[in-house]
Amino acid sequence: MTGASSGGSAHGNRALEHPPSRSQAPARPRTLTTLGCSRAVGEERHVRDGEKESASVRVTAELRRRIASGELGPGDRVPSTRQIVREWGVAMATASKAIGLLRDEGLVETVVGVGTVVSGGRGGLDLPGRRFSRGSRAVAGGPVTTLDDVVRAAMAIADAEGLAGTTVRRVAQQLDVPTVEIARLVRGRDHLVALMADEAFARHALPEECDGDWRTRLELLSRIHWSMYRSHPWLAHVVSFTRPLLVPHAMAHTEWAMRTVSDDLDPDVVVHVAATVTSFVRGTAVNLEREADARQDTGLTSDEWMRNQGDVVVAAVRDGSFPILASVWDREDVAMTLDSLFEFGLQRMLDGIAALVQGRAAAG
Repeated sequence: MTGASSGGSAHGNRALEHPPSRSQAPARPRTLTTLGCSRAVGEERHVRDGEKESASVRVTAELRRRIASGELGPGDRVPSTRQIVREWGVAMATASKAIGLLRDEGLVETVVGVGTVVSGGRGGLDLPGRRFSRGSRAVAGGPVTTLDDVVRAAMAIADAEGLAGTTVRRVAQQLDVPTVEIARLVRGRDHLVALMADEAFARHALPEECDGDWRTRLELLSRIHWSMYRSHPWLAHVVSFTRPLLVPHAMAHTEWAMRTVSDDLDPDVVVHVAATVTSFVRGTAVNLEREADARQDTGLTSDEWMRNQGDVVVAAVRDGSFPILASVWDREDVAMTLDSLFEFGLQRMLDGIAALVQGRAAAG
């Protein structure tokens, strides 16, 4: 049996004027006690910031040594932020800062589908599959950075490195402009992520006209969404159905899905059908980024990882506690991947909606 391997409805627009807001907790009264605590906490924070600074410098120095000695050569992957956290026992922010320092020195660069690798030399040489290049924008006197530039750069970073490291500061580093220039265009990270989501849905636009019945159209919608999440694995973690990102292009996808079944079902059912279909795809797609991260960290596909478990897996299924798992474990005709889960679940879901539509039609 093959283990699961990798292969919403938030919606996004350039004209988006306001970032999604988060409620603010009320400020604590400034009593003598809280002021005293604030001073103590501030002093502690100063120490911790110093520790974080020295930790990131230590990690950077060690990785720089490995590159200089040839232990890590051009094109080799450097440890991911998760690996740095495990190896050095530092915080994720410290690991990200260490990689950022190496990137600023031109020693490493990001390659989509691979991760962070050693550059060809100081300043970076072209490598197969290279996704980014330094110095694409002059700080002064060069081309003006546009909102499209910012969103494209942010999406490329998220596609290659994940959403966690996609910050306004990181985008500014990528475009080689001051952070204040990015802040002039986007109102913080939430706004940036909303614009990224909008652009992702815009790049996977649905056709105005589509031949076929409602099932054909919902299947098309689902496959387009699956392709979109495969292209941008971070997006599945941005989309929410309880507090959706109200961005235009994703809202257009929801409207398209609802229009598909609006002639056959009552409005309440239409809303639930549209949400069920899109949430099924998104729910399966949330595994894509996790699998991509695991593959980058370990260098193994999920199949290779499962095979490496060897004796542990065999012992778990052979002691009689899990007879059905044991019966299918070594069968070549049994395989499960994220793609097969998507295909199987999609058809079963559409079968269920078909029964609903037919039942409503029979009831008149």
